[in-house]
Amino acid sequence: MQVRELDIEGSWEFTPPAFPDNRGRFAAPFQGEAFVTAVGHSLRLAQTNHSVSRRGVIRGVHFADVPPSQAKYVYCPAGALLDVIIDVRVGSPTFGQWTSVRLDAEKLNSVYISEGLGHAFVALEDDTAIAYICSEGYNPGAERGISPVDPALGLPWPSDIEPILSDKDRDAPTLAEAQAAGLLPVYADCLAYRAKLS
Repeated sequence: MQVRELDIEGSWEFTPPAFPDNRGRFAAPFQGEAFVTAVGHSLRLAQTNHSVSRRGVIRGVHFADVPPSQAKYVYCPAGALLDVIIDVRVGSPTFGQWTSVRLDAEKLNSVYISEGLGHAFVALEDDTAIAYICSEGYNPGAERGISPVDPALGLPWPSDIEPILSDKDRDAPTLAEAQAAGLLPVYADCLAYRAKLS
């Protein structure tokens, strides 16, 4: 398993070896030992999510209150998507910045998004599937979001794809509005929570 720490603290890319033969291919997108070595603790499995999107669908930017928030290990078993991780943690040295990774069914690479980070993606092909391993179950009272088209963020959505958003994501506040309303996680709280997991 190849592991690469991303530009936003608390996020990594994992790329497994693939084993093709005359039947097809095999890969293990999640491997516990590699995960623990990189992240410093095991991944608690509380829920798995699976969605299928047509080309142009943007989902996010989503995050949850800390503690406990919801860490996510994400991969793409069908199609291709651009996964975007946004630092929405007030007080972080990279607050308001983002990084992106292309995930697809050929490479079967994954990203891990620690507690308190924002997450969004755009489907680059029809019938693109995304699978999440989540550290916590869905808690609607703790779920938060910011606009994926906030011009201040300048997220890297492809210019040749017409974006398709849910009403909830379209109407979400900007990063500045969410900060003013006290809806964003605090960087120090995120670090303290993650330290308890190690």
